[in-house]
Amino acid sequence: MKKADLIIHSAAQLCRVPPHDGGPQRGCQLGDLGVIEDGAVACEAGRVVAVGSTEALRQAWWAPTELDASGCVVCPGFVDPHTHAVWAGERADEFVQRVRGATYQEIMASGGGIMSTVRATRSASVAQLVDASRPRLDRMLTHGTTTVEVKSGYGLSVDDELKILDAVHCLDVSHPATLVPTFLGAHAVPEEYQGRAESYVDLVVEEMLPAAAERFPEVSFCDVFCDQGAFTLEQSRRVLERAKALGFGLKIHADEFEPLGGTGLAVELGAMSADHLVCTPDEEIELLGQSDTVAVSLPATPFGLAHHQYTPAQAILEAGGILALASDCNPGTAWNESMTFIVALACRYMHITPAQALVAATLNAAHAVGLGDRVGSLEQGRDADILILDLPDVRHLGYRFGSNPVKHVIKTGEVVVSR
Repeated sequence: MKKADLIIHSAAQLCRVPPHDGGPQRGCQLGDLGVIEDGAVACEAGRVVAVGSTEALRQAWWAPTELDASGCVVCPGFVDPHTHAVWAGERADEFVQRVRGATYQEIMASGGGIMSTVRATRSASVAQLVDASRPRLDRMLTHGTTTVEVKSGYGLSVDDELKILDAVHCLDVSHPATLVPTFLGAHAVPEEYQGRAESYVDLVVEEMLPAAAERFPEVSFCDVFCDQGAFTLEQSRRVLERAKALGFGLKIHADEFEPLGGTGLAVELGAMSADHLVCTPDEEIELLGQSDTVAVSLPATPFGLAHHQYTPAQAILEAGGILALASDCNPGTAWNESMTFIVALACRYMHITPAQALVAATLNAAHAVGLGDRVGSLEQGRDADILILDLPDVRHLGYRFGSNPVKHVIKTGEVVVSR
């Protein structure tokens, strides 16, 4: 009999979330959970070493620590592939303005929006950013998120963008969750560059990106906000082409408010993901479906803005695309730390099933951050990032909302949350 560090057994449903042909689940194949009833998983040295029925696994393995998952769903930890989780300050006043009818663009034009958070973040030290952001990551972990992409973008100067990346690094080495850093210097045109957007793009391309690449080689991606009121298609191209030349993986905010061609640019440049995609034209959806660029939907953002249009998930799946889900956790439009709530929104407003949403929030989300071979699935050899959900079956993951079903969170084989 083989020895493991941890065995989780007797799950009502154990969801392996298997890769398809070694990669994400695409198109109409999305939603394959690989369910094992009365399932069990064994973990050793932080990795999954065996998955199967409880009876079969216990005949081959034993462990000094066991968790009884009777009556529960066991699944991979959530991967959140789009967040702005490091910031200072808050914007509750803008929420009240929006409730009273102000639009996102109107608030941004009046000096609020992203620039409000930029001012607060610029005035904070690295230690203050770490202290402000750690509780958010704690709540994400408590709600089952074990891997988190975190963007810069609230500094908009060389020193302040590096400061945010420094805070992300400090949190990555000190927090149980895995953090995936992304440079987003092209998040907005800062106040001191108003009317001089091209000069600001020059700064991003000529100074910010090289400085980030040199000081933080672990930064995985460069992102750009290609949309009305942010950066044009050609400005976005300049940023992404320079980032690609420096060795960054590519991401793009596209089609949140207006279709400027950002999704097509992402496919052309081989971006890892294109995110938001609320008003993406049909021809660019077709391009997505023929590519390996992941379509990352952020349903909390239109919900937070009280908009009625969401990512056209069915069209993306019909085109054969790779769909993922993310929280877009940020202080302005979507201060939400719960991926289970994201699943509930996606089921209702994007019309995908709970099974499809679970894959989009685990395996496919892992591919959106370049970790598709490590996390997001309970296949042998992968990181033992595992959730035990106090739910009788997977359908309840989308069916319920407003409470936290996460009973235990296991990160690389260690129990880090137990409720």
